[in-house]
Amino acid sequence: MNPIRLVSGVFTVGLWTMLSRVLGLARDIIILAVLGTGPVYEAFVVAFRLPNMFRRFFAEGAFNMAFVPIFSKKLEADDGPQRFMNEAFAGLATLLIALTVLAQVAMPWLILGLASGFAGDEQYPLAVAFGRIAFPYILFISLAALLSGVLNAAGRFAAAAAAPVLLNVLFVGTALLAEPLGLELGYALVWAIPVAGVAQLALLWIAAARAGFHVRPAWPRLTPDLKRLVRIAIPAALAGGVVQVNLLVGQQVASYFDRAVGWLFTADRLYQLPLGVVGIAIGIVLLPDLSRRLKAEDAAGSRNALSRAGELALALTLPCAVALVVIPRPIVSVLFERGAARPEDSAAIALAVAVYGAGLPAFVLQKVLQPLYFAREDTRRPFNYALLAMVANAAVAIGLAPVIGWIACALATTLAGWVMLAALVAGTGRMGEVARFDDRFRRRAPRIFLASLIMGAALWPAKLLLAPWLSADYIRYPALALLIAIGCAVYFGAGPLIGAFRLSDFTGAVKRRKSG
Repeated sequence: MNPIRLVSGVFTVGLWTMLSRVLGLARDIIILAVLGTGPVYEAFVVAFRLPNMFRRFFAEGAFNMAFVPIFSKKLEADDGPQRFMNEAFAGLATLLIALTVLAQVAMPWLILGLASGFAGDEQYPLAVAFGRIAFPYILFISLAALLSGVLNAAGRFAAAAAAPVLLNVLFVGTALLAEPLGLELGYALVWAIPVAGVAQLALLWIAAARAGFHVRPAWPRLTPDLKRLVRIAIPAALAGGVVQVNLLVGQQVASYFDRAVGWLFTADRLYQLPLGVVGIAIGIVLLPDLSRRLKAEDAAGSRNALSRAGELALALTLPCAVALVVIPRPIVSVLFERGAARPEDSAAIALAVAVYGAGLPAFVLQKVLQPLYFAREDTRRPFNYALLAMVANAAVAIGLAPVIGWIACALATTLAGWVMLAALVAGTGRMGEVARFDDRFRRRAPRIFLASLIMGAALWPAKLLLAPWLSADYIRYPALALLIAIGCAVYFGAGPLIGAFRLSDFTGAVKRRKSG
């Protein structure tokens, strides 16, 4: 995959991810307006996070990071990729069915493990009931994630990137139709979760078949290829488990502060928008590309692909991070402050958004560097680095919560992100030139940072000038759009002038994607 095609793939995934995240934002706006940050909302948040936590542990953490490199190399060498896909599908399905049954029995204890502060409150029985309905989502979405890996390895990114849109379409539709249909919103939303999982799996099953990869359910067998997959996947699963422990620690601490679980969840959704659009998209496209180049011993191409991915990550992420730090309150108040969501909710969410924004570049650059390890089937070192980040996260969240309150959870997440990035950078030293950014990246990176600071300096007075409009009904929406437009104009105007990037770096990829 040449660099332009790589960037084009990132744009394909990013645009679909953007649509999904925008719909997710619409979902959160609607739900927060109706439910506020009260018990039903907090119970929904915990129940929704439960299958997602295990999904990241099994599918995105273990199977995808281990499966995609092996499958990509088999595809490159034409060494039975179809057979390997079906073996992995059968093994993962068996594991997840057993886990789902076990979770239904253990749900009261799982909820306590996620939010022990709910014990004795009205959130607890609601969270248990919601969790039992939502948990089967992990079975469908994890199998869908495996098929996404197959399509991504084959260079077919659109269907895999479009599948998450279904979840948010169903959520938005449910949120809008629940009251007219006489349904209780909390239960209706939770039931939408497993239904969306079935829909996503069906979409990707069909897409894989059209790409020539036919799923044939079979009894699981521990073949040599599957043993190799398990051997690589176990450290990846442990690394994924460490990341989930970080989330669990934060949620546990937050559950002891009134409404903090809801505040952090909403802030997380906001900063996940650029992280998903840029970071996850880059990781999805870069991993199979590096795996194929490693198989072909293309060191120069690997370094070029890594450097261009790093440039794109910084060019699209740094301005978003600066904006989240400089203007979080206008963004949060305009998007979320209505109905049952109050001004004090906006203030708390905005504070968390600013703290998360400071860690956004670290989270995205992790997605650029991790494929260097996973393409080599090295999942052990990322696990060790994740352990280090977990210790930092727990120390800050638990240690500072009695001093600064619930915001310690967000601060811990950001610090852990930078610790993880530093460890990944240090670990690439053994990989040689292929893991080092080229001269063009080193020249452009500080200039991208400078262009982002220039944008931030322009946003601050613009925010003050627009403050009366940003707090007025109806006009606050175009006022926020104008504020964001000012930031974009300054950034994309300053960037080419100081040599941070060329506009053709972005427009060329878009043109290629349209012509393709």
